[in-house]
Amino acid sequence: MAQVLEFKLPDLGEGLTEAEIVRWLVEVGDVVAVDQPVVEVETAKAMVEVPCPYGGVVTARFGAEGSELPVGAPLLTVAVGETADGRPAGDGSGAGTDGAKDGASGREPAAEGSGNVLVGYGTSEAPARRRRVRPTAPVVNGQPRAPEPVRETRADTPQAAPSTPAGRAAPADGPVPVISPLVRRLARQNGLDLRKLTGSGPDGLILRADVEHALRAAGTQDRPDTTKAGAAPATAAPASVTRVPLKGIRGAVADKLSRSRNEIPDATCWVDADATELMRTRAAMNAAGGPKISVLALLARICTAALARFPELNSSVDTEAREIVRYADVHLGFAAQTERGLVVPVVRDAHTRDAESLTAEFARLTEAAREGTLTPAQLTGGTFTLNNYGVFGVDGSTPIINHPEAAMLGVGRIVPKPWVHEGELAVRQVVQLSLTFDHRVCDGGTAGGFLRYVADCVEQPAVLLRTL
Repeated sequence: MAQVLEFKLPDLGEGLTEAEIVRWLVEVGDVVAVDQPVVEVETAKAMVEVPCPYGGVVTARFGAEGSELPVGAPLLTVAVGETADGRPAGDGSGAGTDGAKDGASGREPAAEGSGNVLVGYGTSEAPARRRRVRPTAPVVNGQPRAPEPVRETRADTPQAAPSTPAGRAAPADGPVPVISPLVRRLARQNGLDLRKLTGSGPDGLILRADVEHALRAAGTQDRPDTTKAGAAPATAAPASVTRVPLKGIRGAVADKLSRSRNEIPDATCWVDADATELMRTRAAMNAAGGPKISVLALLARICTAALARFPELNSSVDTEAREIVRYADVHLGFAAQTERGLVVPVVRDAHTRDAESLTAEFARLTEAAREGTLTPAQLTGGTFTLNNYGVFGVDGSTPIINHPEAAMLGVGRIVPKPWVHEGELAVRQVVQLSLTFDHRVCDGGTAGGFLRYVADCVEQPAVLLRTL
């Protein structure tokens, strides 16, 4: 007999608790194979295609494109196994058995276990004990309703409540027609009774837009009437206000920066350096043939050499244990601005790479960042960050440390400026370097020593030869 298995949003790792549905890759009725990607989601760190650990026919999807789901919420249900007449689940005249869609490939619904590692699903054969999925759709008029295909409607778009009986508010003694845990949480946090709402979704389903509309209405009713006699007239609200949700990458950046400022007692020191010789050295390298060497790669190589001399800055603080954790390896993060927001890809084992290897890795990760294909593993695990904000045409900044790291080196633009060189005023290529550091891991002497060594290598690249 065919069984309906529920596939929930898996734990995508790195402490992520929710994801936004960007694009569905399958329709209700489609036949899917084991490990076939079924949905593309955006987490707080990257865009991820989620594979389904079951093979069979998609019977329902949960969540519209653009909506957010917490880890553990249902994504879709899949009918696996065979029906009573021995045919594969979904075989027949249903939409999921279109011969042109799947018959040509000879693929049949598979019930074996997934080969991909999804936290909560494993990699072995399908479990012997499979439970049937209880209906997660709302109960209407006391009768459970089977899951239905998702309507392609954004959950955060306000809709007019339908005039049909399906738009009635939930009965006082019946279950509340809510599927999304986010909707329940939003109502609970604001003390809103869902039984008093009229859902605008299918069959009276209460959507997030319904809750937000009710909260706005309640706020209007609670606002004091300032137009009565003796009261000063209220100041008119702005004619146009735009609210931008802090979610996805933007939300993750906001959370990390806030945590950094709240937890880390940071301090910043800076110095101007004559980068003329560094630029000449790079020009000589590139003139010798082979792949071109980037300025960022040279600065990264200088950073790894400086961290070898000042390992205190290649560390983090375990606040619970009250310990400083120092790392032997340098996993170098670098700030990359993309259309989706600021991300920090990580170059693994940067201390083992030469300038040519660093250039290639920076280029590869930057391209992946722009395309939105970086994985969570490529965006985490850094021990020190290099921030080249000079590409924005600015000279200096006070960088915020990329929590939980202990330091970040900021690099401004390299531009011609007046400079005293060998006792005479000259025009030189000058750059401002700034180091923001966690004052718990070291004092100003260590931070100043690190920054001075970096500046010396920028001014006289031959200094770096001593550590190669």
